[in-house]
Amino acid sequence: MSLITDLLFGTFRNDIEALRPALYRIAYAWTHDAALADDLVQETLSRAWKRRNQLRELRALKAWAARILHHCWVDHLRRRREFDDWETLEDSLEATGDTPEQCCDRERIVACVRAAVAGLPPAQREVVTLVDLEEFSYAEVAEILGIPVGTVMSRLSRARAALRQSLLGKIRHAGAQPVLRRVK
Repeated sequence: MSLITDLLFGTFRNDIEALRPALYRIAYAWTHDAALADDLVQETLSRAWKRRNQLRELRALKAWAARILHHCWVDHLRRRREFDDWETLEDSLEATGDTPEQCCDRERIVACVRAAVAGLPPAQREVVTLVDLEEFSYAEVAEILGIPVGTVMSRLSRARAALRQSLLGKIRHAGAQPVLRRVK
């Protein structure tokens, strides 16, 4: 290999490795299983390395890697063969029965939100994670997931509405006044 090739692949290796924490956050948000998330990230990095010549622009690396992660996740769901349509699969993790009073400290609030996100169907969970947590644009999410931008927008709208209902339902159940604020 030439010196230029060594430098390019060295840069790619460093850049893709720097994405590991972001990829893990995405994978964990989708799976809610630390071991599975780690496996998906490892598979993503392996596939990215094997297909590094397919990356056209280095500035698109994060979206490109997230798309590979999405394919790894879909492949995992298909291998399980427990569900006919993975987009309508309801997550088996149930939300905790915590009341808003129990959720008042930061860790409890985070747990409540994570449980609400876990209750979303995988297709909605993917979109809300990529847009709201990882701050990808709608166009980037559409490219990552291989769906139209309009589908991204409708899934995001449904996901946000479901999250709002879930979190407000917990507050109403406890008889407290809503203290949620709009983030985006």
